[in-house]
Amino acid sequence: MFNEKWLRKIELQKQSGLYRNPVRIDKREGKFICVDNNTVINFSSNDYLGLSTSSDLKLAASKNFMKYGTSSSSSRLVSANYSVINEAEKKFAAYFGYDDAIFFPSGFQGNQGIVSAILEQDDIAIFDKHLHASSIKGLVLSKCDFVGYKHNSMDHLERKCVHYENKFKVVLTESLFSMDGDFLNVEEFKKLKEKYNFFSVVDEAHSFGVSGPEGRGIAGEVADLAVGTFGKALGFFGAFALLPKKMKEYLFNFSSPLIYTTTLPEAHAATAIEILDIVRKSDDKRSHLHAMCKYMREELQGLKFTVHGDAHILSPEIGDEKLSSEMSKRLLEKGIFVLPARYPTVPLGKSILRISLTALHDKSDIDKFVQAMSEVMKEMGLVTV
Repeated sequence: MFNEKWLRKIELQKQSGLYRNPVRIDKREGKFICVDNNTVINFSSNDYLGLSTSSDLKLAASKNFMKYGTSSSSSRLVSANYSVINEAEKKFAAYFGYDDAIFFPSGFQGNQGIVSAILEQDDIAIFDKHLHASSIKGLVLSKCDFVGYKHNSMDHLERKCVHYENKFKVVLTESLFSMDGDFLNVEEFKKLKEKYNFFSVVDEAHSFGVSGPEGRGIAGEVADLAVGTFGKALGFFGAFALLPKKMKEYLFNFSSPLIYTTTLPEAHAATAIEILDIVRKSDDKRSHLHAMCKYMREELQGLKFTVHGDAHILSPEIGDEKLSSEMSKRLLEKGIFVLPARYPTVPLGKSILRISLTALHDKSDIDKFVQAMSEVMKEMGLVTV
């Protein structure tokens, strides 16, 4: 029986503009998706390099699944510690410049499993207040003492470090923030790390594959431990953590999401090795994507939006949750699929339209987006140029 209190909570979500009801998508073809028999341009995909629909990657994956089968059929610590998985992890560590690596079934499990394992009661964690929910969940599970600092404020981070100067500290941040789309101030972060000697965990999920030389991310100099996902620029599924020496051994013994989960199949690891070569050779896609991001930002600013974002994630400010939801609905009617980010993903009253650009987009797609946005603003009585 579905309890009455749950019904009331759903109704409150609807009244507050926070109701979530995912659009049913019939199929996807590159940058397009089909919704209710209408083909629309997708601006809400994390497939930043467009690899997930590439023929090369599909061929590699199908070949490897035919060779190895569809499941590992066990947790890593029972009978699924396959040599090809260990080989892939070593190659990922080498590519990104770390001592070791370990694969997780998802980015959420990776962040939660790492943070909850390396921290414990009486430890101090200092985190950027816009850190991903998976890492926050790990902090709660760890039972450590944790405190946030203002988003991307190195001054505020330093004040927290001073306050806990005589204690072992772990600082958690993202390198490219998933909602704001801004980069970590790596140089200033590095100075603080050297001065206060904290252990750093950096989520590079949105930068690996796209940012830095050959897609190696931006935080290699400052991240003692970094987390990435296959499900974004790498066009696959699952996640990986890049580790210092001895950390893999530690996680095998103390990370519950790793210990008690069926591991990703051998075919996944074999395909992951091939993905590294594809990513390495994708400079043309990265260059095109960077150009499209610059063009989209300039066009949105021309509509007088305040636009956050330094790269392929752009976030025009909307504010009101109901307003952002209505704008998203009207844009869909005009052939543009883009979703609002609302509380609790972003602070209450700070709703945005979260735009994800990919290497599959071109200027004509952006022109269609901007034209549709301009029309929606006029229809809703909002100020435009």
